[in-house]
Amino acid sequence: MTALALDVGGTKLAAAVAADDGTPLEARSVPVPRKDVWGACAGLLREVAEIGEGPVTAVGIAAAGPVDTNAGTIGPINISEWSSGFALVDAVRSVFPDARVDPVMDGAAATLAEQRFGAGRDVADLLGVVLGTGIGGGLVLGGRIVRGRTGNAGHIGHVVSPYGTTVCACGGVGCIETVASGPSAVRWARAHGWEGADGVALATDAEAGVGVAAAALERAGTALGQVIASAAALADVGRVVVGGGFAQSGGHLWRPMLASAARHARLRFVQDLQIVPAELGALGTLTGASIVAAGHDWIT
Repeated sequence: MTALALDVGGTKLAAAVAADDGTPLEARSVPVPRKDVWGACAGLLREVAEIGEGPVTAVGIAAAGPVDTNAGTIGPINISEWSSGFALVDAVRSVFPDARVDPVMDGAAATLAEQRFGAGRDVADLLGVVLGTGIGGGLVLGGRIVRGRTGNAGHIGHVVSPYGTTVCACGGVGCIETVASGPSAVRWARAHGWEGADGVALATDAEAGVGVAAAALERAGTALGQVIASAAALADVGRVVVGGGFAQSGGHLWRPMLASAARHARLRFVQDLQIVPAELGALGTLTGASIVAAGHDWIT
């Protein structure tokens, strides 16, 4: 019998055979095409299934949100063909009709992977934050993903920040994603005279002493610290794992983030809050999907 893991990202589809312990094996990936995304996804799943031994009995899916785990649909903002909602669970079952199919939000999958194999492996309760083109996240309590009503629990990117004044892609105003995602920090810096292209250049220039670049990262880090402290108090967690490409921006992001969180996390039960870098990198989300595929007891 074979269990499969599927990671649906905004730009890439990845799949692997899920080992019994939740480790992804023989991972394969393809870019997200402009058209016929499901065709590419189904082809990738069939390719990976051939590596396994026996029929496919489970598929764990980690998908960019928003998701609806009750309806089995996903609506990734960056996949235009699916952004209004795609019935991914039914589609997967059409290929593997006897399989258990479990969808989770990508940030939740990455957080579960960090809790089991990464920076949170010695704690049962963990908040995950993923900094990239947007800001995602997930919540694991008691060693299990907390889904919430629709599967989007832990989606910290849409917590409102005092620094946020602009309209978010979600339609709300002031989400932390409008302040501390990579593109948002770049936009703020460019509005204040910086001429660089992206988050990597922003971090490089900040390290080189370019004042506007450093200020953009400090603003993002300070806002993140505020939101993380608030979310940690709400969820009663003692550790937060921060990953994603923009989390690699160095001390100009991390120092203000840690200082801001310490300034706001003053209640006794969060005074020892730990904010640490993720350890699993780009493989984290697929690993979370693999854990879900390997055993149903990882989800509340």
